[in-house]
Amino acid sequence: MSEFKIEKIKELRRAGRISQKELGEMLGVSDRAVSKWETGLAKPTAENMMRIARIFDVPLEYFLKEEKISLHEHRSVGMESIRELYKIGRGPSSSHTIGPERACVAFKERNPDADAFSVILYGSLAKTGRGHGTDTVIKKTLAPMPCKVEFNCHKVDIPHPNTLELFAYRDGKEIDRAEVMSVGGGSIVFDNAEIEKPPRIYSESKFTDIAEYCKEKHIRIYEYAIEKEGEGFVEYMKGIWDAMKASINAGLDDEGILPGGLEVHKKARSLFNSQHIDESAETRENRMVCSYAFAVSEQNASGEKIVTAPTCGASGVLPAVLYYQQKKRGIDDSRIINALITAGVIGNLIKTNASISGAECGCQAEVGSACAMASAALAELFELNIDKIEYAAEIAIEHHLGLTCDPICGLVQIPCIERNAVAAMRAINAVNLANFLWDTRKISFDRVVLTMKETGRDLHSSYKETSEAGLAKIQL
Repeated sequence: MSEFKIEKIKELRRAGRISQKELGEMLGVSDRAVSKWETGLAKPTAENMMRIARIFDVPLEYFLKEEKISLHEHRSVGMESIRELYKIGRGPSSSHTIGPERACVAFKERNPDADAFSVILYGSLAKTGRGHGTDTVIKKTLAPMPCKVEFNCHKVDIPHPNTLELFAYRDGKEIDRAEVMSVGGGSIVFDNAEIEKPPRIYSESKFTDIAEYCKEKHIRIYEYAIEKEGEGFVEYMKGIWDAMKASINAGLDDEGILPGGLEVHKKARSLFNSQHIDESAETRENRMVCSYAFAVSEQNASGEKIVTAPTCGASGVLPAVLYYQQKKRGIDDSRIINALITAGVIGNLIKTNASISGAECGCQAEVGSACAMASAALAELFELNIDKIEYAAEIAIEHHLGLTCDPICGLVQIPCIERNAVAAMRAINAVNLANFLWDTRKISFDRVVLTMKETGRDLHSSYKETSEAGLAKIQL
């Protein structure tokens, strides 16, 4: 396993003209502790390393590399493709199932001669991996070769809350190893340079810059994204929308009990079919939108295929909002796809400048981000201007700040499924507010994203997908 290069803390601190005392105050530790880190007498915890990386706006990988790296190269400049945000895969967790699955696929491909594997899970992957079925996904992915999966809940000196180590063997001897971070939304980061990271195809990484670009060229956000993404992107997004619709329809047809032992009944079909004889239009909208959100979320909890939007745990929000509008207004797929692309830009901004990982920033980073994406998508569907789109997304995140990630028994069921439905309705409300009050707003989207990042940093680790506090302590 790679170790942190502690001396780089001093480099960052001096470059930023920050004293040991000032850095200690930012982290909630003494200046003596900072001094010990810099002299090698002690090591910061993984949580403090993550905070240091955020304070100086560098990736954790910065501390894993030997060579000198310009800090300017690691500022949040540009964004990856939206294809890295929307992924089709099996639930119940993008960081606990899709991410490890992708890591195992890549590791298996680079070790074709291996006859056995082993994997060690750390942090949140270790603490909630059994509930999420992480070990099952890993063994299936590395099959037919045997694989031993170990849950290490004690090691804290790890580069990310979702960290795993993979080992490949041949005739009983280790032939390769890799450390991987599952950073949310199914995205992964290898510490090994042989695994190529997705390029940053967008030069902009702030909403203000994107808005300025769009206004100068008289284009909408989705047109901006299509221009940057290039050939085949719209076709890719068609596949994403088809997969979203398929998960809704599969969920509406499904019945029974969700796996995992909580004895949670699937409710999407019942919600969809429970029309009251004198049901108002408002009640029907609530019921239908919620049934669609339940449908996708229950498919996710069952380990079926869904689309990360931006994660598995928040996958029901965006498709529920868009599918309801399509059914209600007869909107064709091309306009829905434009809305999906707009949502993707919003999700990409959050992923780049904060996080979409529940283990890193709590559920505000998952359901909060999904609500912002759905709000922006709906605003695009209604052809609102770019300022109203921004305000709708900002409202959505603002009113999810501090939301904890503490699912009961580590299963993406309670409160996750209901939370998707509530967020879908909140997205509709956010757009309505933005449409009426956009010219009175005081907080920018970029500012609220940074606030979410800061809130996630301050949120106690027991409320970030570790099953150690909150609702997770309830025994049903």
